[in-house]
Amino acid sequence: MPMTLEETADAVRGVLVPPDGGDAAGGTAGSPIASVVTDSRRVTVGSLFVAIRGERVDGHDFLPAAAKGGAVAALVDHDVPCDGLARIVVPDTVKALGLLARAVVDRRRAAAAESPFTVVGITGSVGKTTTKDLLRALLETMGPTVAPVGSFNNEIGLPLTVCEVGPDTRFLIAEMGANHVGEIAGLTRVVPPDIAVVLKVGVAHLGEFGSVERIAQAKSEIVRGLAPHGTAVLNSGDPRVSAMERLTPGDVLWFGMEDDPAHPGMLVASDVDVDDADRPSFLMSDGRSSAHVHLGIPGRHNVANALAASTVAVRLGMGLDRAAEVLSSLTRISPHRMAVGEVSEDGVRFTVIDDSFNANPDSVRAGVDGLIRWHAGKSGTDAPRPFRIAVLGAMLELGDDEEDLHERIGAYAVGAGVDAVIAVGSTTDPHVDALAGALARGARAAVESGRVSVDWVHDAKEADGCIVGLVRGHQESVVLLKGSHFSGLSALAERWSPTAIG
Repeated sequence: MPMTLEETADAVRGVLVPPDGGDAAGGTAGSPIASVVTDSRRVTVGSLFVAIRGERVDGHDFLPAAAKGGAVAALVDHDVPCDGLARIVVPDTVKALGLLARAVVDRRRAAAAESPFTVVGITGSVGKTTTKDLLRALLETMGPTVAPVGSFNNEIGLPLTVCEVGPDTRFLIAEMGANHVGEIAGLTRVVPPDIAVVLKVGVAHLGEFGSVERIAQAKSEIVRGLAPHGTAVLNSGDPRVSAMERLTPGDVLWFGMEDDPAHPGMLVASDVDVDDADRPSFLMSDGRSSAHVHLGIPGRHNVANALAASTVAVRLGMGLDRAAEVLSSLTRISPHRMAVGEVSEDGVRFTVIDDSFNANPDSVRAGVDGLIRWHAGKSGTDAPRPFRIAVLGAMLELGDDEEDLHERIGAYAVGAGVDAVIAVGSTTDPHVDALAGALARGARAAVESGRVSVDWVHDAKEADGCIVGLVRGHQESVVLLKGSHFSGLSALAERWSPTAIG
């Protein structure tokens, strides 16, 4: 929403300091803000640059670069004189960014009588970003939609997304993640959702929370933080999510598979199948009407994500047939999420399934399942199945049982039917390297008669060489990349620059 520097300073409870040198081009009280950024490299003319102190970098050191890029002002926690750049001084720039985002939402909501506006919040241990991408594709056909890039879902990323809301924005999708109890509650204070979606309670960040029950408590904060007369959209197939019904102050809508507990009007997927590229198809029904969906993205686990997104879209006026049409036409979502491509590397060619954005036990199992289903012979051809290589990085923040969970994942990959496991550790972090070692140990313990190749490597570069060596001996190979961001596998995927398939 359009705001001046003076209005912004009032919203964040800060002190506006005029630009040094008397340069009016550097921002006066009445200057409008065109955008809000935290990276000086993303500054454009009229930007408000938010200086944030990080563990390694202090944004206050980049005020001259922001001024050079055309910023109108900087949000700072102490005054840093800078020629041609106004400053808004606050005690805490991250908290001030949240206050600014709340002011943006309040301004847009004040105009909702003339132009409707709906906020949809999404949380869950897995599937948040994919569901956000699916929902954005649906809602964009109904009106101007603002949604985060990638997984901007924390106390910095969410407010940055909110600040993109303008007077014509019809829908805002707010992805909400958490590493500790109280974090989602804080995000809902910044932007209370009109519709809150809860996907699944899993073991991601278990080490931070301490128990799955605490994770469920944290996820439930999104329904507790609903705007007045808000609606919760809950997964019937997850008992911990279903239990949030009693915490919801407003209406509850349900989604789930045909074998999940039934609720009146629940959006259900039945007759689920996958094609040779692991793209699922299913019948979607709410008890009154139904539509056939053939998802344009791979992953059987994405059926539940598609149901969640469709439940929201139907609530907002979309027909099931139209939802099915949009979902079937969507072939690309955020990077490093089950993205399939062809790679030419060091004289060999292979298929890559890049699901390397992040990893926890639930998502790794889903990724391995997708690898196994890739060209599994369902098409009826006589072509041999590909050689399947699971490249798995360490999973972080899993708590006291982390080694056991890594061993189980290694065993799961072997039991699922992969031909090779490459466990990727770290040359700089002994703890991460040990977790990769546990994964390899679990895989080796599950191998029978030497059928599966298992390697423990210590960085993505070593993994690259190991992959190429395996592919040389198997012309038809498919490689799954799955690991935490620390593993470096997403950087490896970007270096490969695969040619997209589908």
